[in-house]
Amino acid sequence: MKLVRFSTNGREPRLGVLRGDRVADLQASLAATLARRGVTRAQEIAAALVPQSTRAFLEGGAASQEAIAAITEWQTLPLGSVRLHAPITDPGKFICIGLNYRDHAEEAGQPIPKEPPIFPKWANAILDPGEPILRPRGSTQLDWEVELGFVIGRTARHVSREEALDYVWGYTIINDVSARDFQFLTSQWAAGKIANTFAPVGPYLADRAEIPDPHVLELKTWVNGTQMQNGNTRTFIFDIRYLVSYLSGLMTLAPGDLVATGTPPGVGFARKPPVFLQPGDTCRMEITGLGALENPVKEG
Repeated sequence: MKLVRFSTNGREPRLGVLRGDRVADLQASLAATLARRGVTRAQEIAAALVPQSTRAFLEGGAASQEAIAAITEWQTLPLGSVRLHAPITDPGKFICIGLNYRDHAEEAGQPIPKEPPIFPKWANAILDPGEPILRPRGSTQLDWEVELGFVIGRTARHVSREEALDYVWGYTIINDVSARDFQFLTSQWAAGKIANTFAPVGPYLADRAEIPDPHVLELKTWVNGTQMQNGNTRTFIFDIRYLVSYLSGLMTLAPGDLVATGTPPGVGFARKPPVFLQPGDTCRMEITGLGALENPVKEG
């Protein structure tokens, strides 16, 4: 299943799934299915089982998953007639991992970490596909980072590596946008990571059936049509099993938590000479099985 948040005619975004070249409205499809079965409160029940928040939907656990698995009356719209939004905008936690590809650590001149470096982003940074990344006032070193993101599907605490992937609901593309001139002012990176629009996400959230092995995926970035990054999750330093186990040992992970797993080499500040995003540029990212995420750049 490829989960999306979509809107039509300026209405509030709602949850859907991609079905070929069409988008199915999950709540409407469930309501139609229940109504066909003679359920008199079909709309209310559908709204409870398939809320418009991705986080709330994942918190519904087995009840929500079983409900959508039983849908027979699909209510769909042409993909070209809808606007796609970030597939999750309200994670309880937005956790980012740094220096998680050996060749990226080397290009950045950093030692290979013994444990995953962790820094936060917040929901204010999340940006829809197609919407502009805003370069902050005072920054001239705006950079790109294509990253595999994963979303937790069930409460995880002290999870073993062997069981770790069972706690992941699905995967998406994240652009960990970074203002390098803010990031390296101190030993803490957050100042260069937390600005509004600094986390484009999407275009959809693919469940584990769509991505059976997240450790064989290609990641690519283009800026104005020129390829800048070309990596593969085979070269993770800390794979997703390790990350889920490690993070769940530090804190309780909850349904809807979003984790960005680090970027491969090819970022702008490490190029010789350095290259940075400028207003008017377009940044496009692709990961195997997860589509393409494209955003223009504007002055903030």
